[in-house]
Amino acid sequence: MDGSFRDWLGEHGEQISSDPVRGLMHAAFTTYLGLWYTITSRWSPETHIYDEDWDLLVILDACRVDVLEDVADEYSFIESVESRWSIGSHSHEWLTKTFCKEYSDEIANTAYVSGNGHTHETFIEQDYPPDETVPFCWPKWQTVGTEVFGQLDMLWETAHQDKLGVPPRAITDRTVEIARESDYDRMIAHYMQPHIPYIAEVLAEDRTPTDVEAKGWKLLESGEADYDKVWQLYEENLRLVLDEVDLLLENVDAENVLMIADHGNAFGKYSIYGHPEGMLLPCIKKIPWVESAASDKETYEPTIDHSHNASNNTVIEDHLEDLGYL
Repeated sequence: MDGSFRDWLGEHGEQISSDPVRGLMHAAFTTYLGLWYTITSRWSPETHIYDEDWDLLVILDACRVDVLEDVADEYSFIESVESRWSIGSHSHEWLTKTFCKEYSDEIANTAYVSGNGHTHETFIEQDYPPDETVPFCWPKWQTVGTEVFGQLDMLWETAHQDKLGVPPRAITDRTVEIARESDYDRMIAHYMQPHIPYIAEVLAEDRTPTDVEAKGWKLLESGEADYDKVWQLYEENLRLVLDEVDLLLENVDAENVLMIADHGNAFGKYSIYGHPEGMLLPCIKKIPWVESAASDKETYEPTIDHSHNASNNTVIEDHLEDLGYL
């Protein structure tokens, strides 16, 4: 949304009246956001993925550098974990800044398989940041539409499962299928894990997520969950998706594989939770950077299940709610 001083003033007038300190801090933050996007929609100093050399890009949504370092020794395809500064601290910001017209030729030769529902508002609705109400903002976004992609598979439309989001196997299946049937220069597999909901034990036990598994860090913010327990669930969700990445790398051909995150997660650092847009906190803004390779040994045959398909509006609302955005 563009800046609206009147809307911003009305919203923050109410916030300041009910909680002066929190209201004033939020007013300052949203003022900063307007300036942030006015500048960074024109120029951004961080790493842009299309300036890097890769055939397959694997995205682990909301994966912090330190949590990947903690489990790296368990996976042979991870030789070392480096880090870079992400172009965004929120998926919507990352998508808007990454897939821009400057890289149209590269995007036209990319197959993007995504479990992230923000692809809908970014590429179909062409609704760009900020997501917050800001007093002013004069962005110059150059984000492409769906027609520019070589292929764009938004699997939250067909593979979303109630309370589970998009399980990682759906991303693996579709990526392997496209890799074997097509010949794009680049492929992107955007997994939603380790982002909430934390579904590792849920899938293993074939049950509905508990409140802590569904909401994760949100219950940390409200004081309703134990930090160590939530971190353990977050780490297990990472193992769940890394098992899928291991399977993926045995069933696609890619000389240069790059595994990153779109952003991290604050987990209460400096009293910040989640991954707010425009946030410069290193645990949110710094992302893991792992280089590897893949070779199709044909150890797995995908099983595509579209039985969970529903209307667009219903699916996107359910999907974003399961991810904690609604």
